[in-house]
Amino acid sequence: MNVLILGGTLFLGRHLVEAAQARGHEVTLFNRGQTNPALFPEVEKLRGDRDTGDLSALEGRSWDAVVDTSARIPRWVQEFAESVGDRVGHYTSVSSISVYADTSEPGTDETAPVHVLLDETVEEISNAETYGALKARCERTAEKLMPGRVLCVRPGLIIGPYDDSGRFAYWVHRIARGGDVLAPEPHEQPVQLVDARDLAEWILRMAEKRETGVFNATGPEHPLTMAEMLQEIVFETGSGARLAWVDERSLVDAGIEAWSDLPLWLAPNVDPAHAGFLCIDTSKAVLAGLVLRPLSDSIRDALEHAKTNPEAGLDPVREQELLPT
Repeated sequence: MNVLILGGTLFLGRHLVEAAQARGHEVTLFNRGQTNPALFPEVEKLRGDRDTGDLSALEGRSWDAVVDTSARIPRWVQEFAESVGDRVGHYTSVSSISVYADTSEPGTDETAPVHVLLDETVEEISNAETYGALKARCERTAEKLMPGRVLCVRPGLIIGPYDDSGRFAYWVHRIARGGDVLAPEPHEQPVQLVDARDLAEWILRMAEKRETGVFNATGPEHPLTMAEMLQEIVFETGSGARLAWVDERSLVDAGIEAWSDLPLWLAPNVDPAHAGFLCIDTSKAVLAGLVLRPLSDSIRDALEHAKTNPEAGLDPVREQELLPT
């Protein structure tokens, strides 16, 4: 299969390239050449800029499958489809569970309503709702212009090697340092995440079969709670860290930001509007062959490969201030 990856050098895209090569596919990358340009010297690289509409490098080319990891603005999808859409056998849109308008309850499936922007000229992402609405419009644009050839994948939090967001890595590296670790209540808050390697492998298998439709793609297959995740990290790191659970309300009152200061924490009782964000129905993707590795594998790999990010997670001094005495 001849595969074009739009992006391909940051995170999920890198895993897509590696998985495609392992499966014997011919890979072409299209990007600006600004992020890790020396990666994959053996792979054909086409340069352009979707933001300025420079798609000239794609002229006259055709591909069996395209995986779009970079589209966040509907105009980008429209211009790509109008330029080369008739020369593409299958198109995968990597979207997000952020498209859903209501995640207050667990079990949101692919039929749930999505965010809508009344002003279709908006391209700037100002908040999570705008991001979700733009992603939803990217999906609709792809299906409108390439009908019957679109696979829409809605991942949750993606983890694994090359992740520079620091969200999952924050917990792994913080717990690995040992000592008392601030753990946000409630213990039973659901947690979902998907390893980029599993996601990439599944996307390519779906493209090979030219599967279409919308799929929530996250994991694990069985329910996971905040307490279970943190306890497994303690076990896998062997750090002897002690989880010091802190009341949800007191953290919010202290100005701690859900998701950013404490990744994967939603403060679900204080902010019930997002209480079900990490409890999405993934049964459709699992039935379609999404296979998820054990969390323990991802934890060990995060220790070795994933970087911490100062923008994700509590500053150590602030954490000490908030720990129970």
